[in-house]
Amino acid sequence: MDTEEQPIIAIKGFDENLRCRDYQFEVGKTYTHEGPVKVCSSGFHAVEYALDVFSYYPPSDSRYCIVEQADQMGRHADDTKIVSASITIQAEIKMPQLVQRGVDWIMSRIESTKTQTNTGYQSAATNTGFRSAATNTGDQSAATNTGFRSAATNTGFRSAATNTGFRSAATNTGFRSAATNTGDQSAATNTGDQSAATNTGDQSAATNTGFRSAATNTGFRSAATNTGFRSAATNTGYQSAATNTGYQSAATNTGYQSAATNTGDRSAATVDGKHSVAINIGFYGRAKAAKGCAVVLVNRANDGSIRHIRSGIAGVDVIPGTWYTLSDEGEFEEVPNV
Repeated sequence: MDTEEQPIIAIKGFDENLRCRDYQFEVGKTYTHEGPVKVCSSGFHAVEYALDVFSYYPPSDSRYCIVEQADQMGRHADDTKIVSASITIQAEIKMPQLVQRGVDWIMSRIESTKTQTNTGYQSAATNTGFRSAATNTGDQSAATNTGFRSAATNTGFRSAATNTGFRSAATNTGFRSAATNTGDQSAATNTGDQSAATNTGDQSAATNTGFRSAATNTGFRSAATNTGFRSAATNTGYQSAATNTGYQSAATNTGYQSAATNTGDRSAATVDGKHSVAINIGFYGRAKAAKGCAVVLVNRANDGSIRHIRSGIAGVDVIPGTWYTLSDEGEFEEVPNV
């Protein structure tokens, strides 16, 4: 085991109850492991590169925190996982902040020489021009563009495409990577495994089809779409939608006059926005909605055929904020909060 002398700030994943391997954690507390410390065996684990956390805690049903690790530290050989005897849970973060930390980690490790088109290892392509593009295909690298009507494209491993331009796009297909866009009327697209697409622009979209990944959008009249396995689509925009078809995954939307749609097996759709609809048509699917919103559920036979479909309004047919599934008899059935 390699030793580390200085404390390290890292990212740790948890389940929805802030537990890790049946160990309960709390934000603001420090924990100490008694006994031997060994990677993947004993001690407290976290990752330096934020998107590596998806390997262990996919975004469909996980929570993430910034932590400080210290004492008897060792590193994993295959990714940025770190083990330590001491860990402090500093603060919980959401998906946009998690993705940004991943981008920052990449940017801190690229070479100082940048070009608009780059295919080098651990390198970057940067462009700020009007109606222009930055393209990078290098491993552990980034493409950054802030120009108007422009694009940043990256296909590298452990890499990121970042664009803040108006009417623009960030596209990334790399493994363990991210596409981030904050421009108006724009899009962030990512198809990489264990990765994320994040967009906060107005009238825009975030699209991700990666394994254990997430699409997050907070823009006005916008959408987040994800079809990845064990993944999530999250949207909080006005008149917008979150759509997910992944297995064991979730679609969450809090926008006004909007919808969350999920067709994945053993997954969930939830809405909190006014005049919204939570739709789940997958096997063993569940849905919940705020008062005045609607839920739509189906019950399927083993061959996938639909036995029943039913809709209801929270506050009239179902209890607001309560998870429901559809029974074999076609009735709404409460399920435990998860």
